Formats: sequence, C-alpha cells, structure tokens
Amino acid sequence: MSAEGLGDGGGRWLLCRFHNFDTQAGAGQLAGTGEVDDAGAKDPRILLAAMRQSRYAAAEPSRLQSADFIQTSMPTTAAVLRDLAQRRLLVVTGKGGVGKSAFAAALALHCGYLGRKVLLLEVDPRENAHQMLGLPPSSGEIAAAGDRVWLQNLKPRQVLDQIVRERVHLGVIARRVLASPIYQQICEGMPGLRQLALIDHARRLTDGGSREGEFDLVVLDAPATGHGLSLLDAPRLVSEVITEGPIGALAAELAELVGDADSCGLVVVTLAEEMPVQETLELAVAVEERLGRAPDLLVVNSLYPPLDPKVNRAGAGAIAGGDDDCADGCAARSLWHRRRAINDRELARLDGAWSGPRIELPLLPLGRGPELARRLATLLTAGTGGEQP
Repeated sequence: MSAEGLGDGGGRWLLCRFHNFDTQAGAGQLAGTGEVDDAGAKDPRILLAAMRQSRYAAAEPSRLQSADFIQTSMPTTAAVLRDLAQRRLLVVTGKGGVGKSAFAAALALHCGYLGRKVLLLEVDPRENAHQMLGLPPSSGEIAAAGDRVWLQNLKPRQVLDQIVRERVHLGVIARRVLASPIYQQICEGMPGLRQLALIDHARRLTDGGSREGEFDLVVLDAPATGHGLSLLDAPRLVSEVITEGPIGALAAELAELVGDADSCGLVVVTLAEEMPVQETLELAVAVEERLGRAPDLLVVNSLYPPLDPKVNRAGAGAIAGGDDDCADGCAARSLWHRRRAINDRELARLDGAWSGPRIELPLLPLGRGPELARRLATLLTAGTGGEQP
C-alpha cells in the first residue's frame, strides 16, 4: 500500500484530530470489533504493517505545528493544557483499552517539558506504566524516569501501612498494629479507606508532607471509568458518614481538594467508538451529579486518518474483482475506511453531547514503550507552544 493511498489525495499525511494507544492493544481491538467484517479484521496486522511502511510512521511530531495534529471543540484547548499542568493533581481515567495509561505517561512527560516536577502515580497492581517510560518495575519505590519526571506504582495498603509507621513512632508498637487482625479487617472492609489513603498520598507528595519527596504535580493513572469515579467520590462519601475525628477531618480535607478545580483536574480518555463514547458520556453525567463539576478535558485517542475517496473506490473495486496481487493492500484500505467511518460517526455524536474542551490525537504505528509516550508528549507540548528538551 502506498503512502498516497492513505493520505489526502496529494500524498500528504493528515495528522489532524487524532489519538493513540499502543499497537498491540490496537490489533486486539480491531480484531474484536463487531463493526468490521472484511478480510482485514481477521488479521489486523495487515493494517498495522501498512501504517509502519507509510509516511505516517515516519512523521516527526517535533516538526509539526499544533494545527497539524490537534482539533478541538473549543479554541482554548492549548490554554486548558497549560492550566492543567499548573494543578497539584491530575486524574486520568477512561474505559479499559482506550489508551489511558499511554496518555497518562505522555501527559506526565508533557508537564515535565513545561518545567514542572512530575510524579506519574500508578495504582494498577499489574504495574504497566514502567513500560511506557522505559523503566524496570519499581516495586512501589519512586523511580526517576527522565528530566523532571518520576514514576511510582502504588498499592493503597502500602500507603495505609506507611501512615501507621509515621504516626506510631515506636517501631515495635507499629509492627504490632500492622500485624493486628483488627487492623487487617479495617483495611479490607472499611469502605473508602483505601481511596482516601491514595488521594492523601498524592496530596502529601505535593505539599511537602511526604518523606518520599516533594513534587509540583502528581499525574494519577486512575482505575477504569467506574472505579475512577469511585476513587474521586470516596472523600465526599466518607466525610458525610464520619463527621468527627481524624478520619472525618481527613475525608473533609480531601473532598475539598477533589472539588477544587484549581488544584485537581480530571481528564477522560476515550476512543471514537460506540461503547467507549457511551461510557464516557455516562461518566460525564455521573461526575457532574456526584462531584458537582465537569471533567476538564476529553481526549479522543487513536483516530484513523481519512482516506482519499478515489483510492477507496479503486480499492473496493479491486477487492470485489478478486485481485490477488493487491489483496492485502486493498483489504487494509477497506478496513481503514470502515474504521474512519466509525470514528467520524462517534465524533459527530460527541459534537452534540460534549461541550467541554476536547483533544483528538492520532493512531500511531508504534508498539507499547517510551517512544510512543514521547511522541504523544511531543504533540501535546507542540500544541501548547512549549518546547521539548
């Protein structure tokens, strides 16, 4: 398949309005969708290989201007990105499989490029974020990931145990508390306690209250959509039930942090496909109802470039005629056209239902790893007028 066959008719790659997740996830997503019924869906590697061989794969984001890759429902998205970088806590959530972790890593790098000291905080016990930053598993320790960016994989129970050690200064007593069956039951059974500990950990990392270091910003790679909302809503729920004592005071303070748009930002990542968009719109309603605020930014990830209509018609005719010589290329073009049509349909749906800032990023033919995060971060930084070191 030629590069011209996937461009705008003039051989120029369109990098407008696009998102990205890693190609391994992309291959599984293409193969698993019920909306693609041509030969390419049976082996999405055809499409991914075509992308890697094209000018699209070779494009350098550092050479692009913001208008080359970014489209938004509001003209102030660059300002929104700069504003988000000034917060203390950014929570990134979205439906599983949409590229949430890849974007969280890119966002952390982007904020680092803007001069902020950033910690990317991951709560997934499978510990995946280190792959996006080219690091070995951190095992709970804070690890340097480059200039002004660090990474930590955090388990909420780890935070609770550390709070006990900090409050109970005698080591022998602290160990007895940690080994107590009552303590174990409280940690496992008290609703909202782990979520409180996690948000408090992020807060202390930005206000000098943690022994592990101090950061300007924590980017939290939060659990998938429903669990991410539960995480943010936990301080409010606990503060309504427990109104006194240290737990009540902590919950009230954290509820104020989460509700303060100047301190805490919420970024939602989605794909321009039916189920992710539906879940995203439902999340926006739930956030408004339960937190009294709207998400700060919607990221539409992994958009397909539009195909030249003339090439589409030629490819469809070749497939119908059974031209074996171009079977792989025509199948890839047909699949690409179908995926872009789905993207366009869901983008139109978002146009009517999402009123806030929106960024659309391209599907990049890159595997999971630091190059993917770097490319996305470079796009974000170019979009705000910043520079990558």
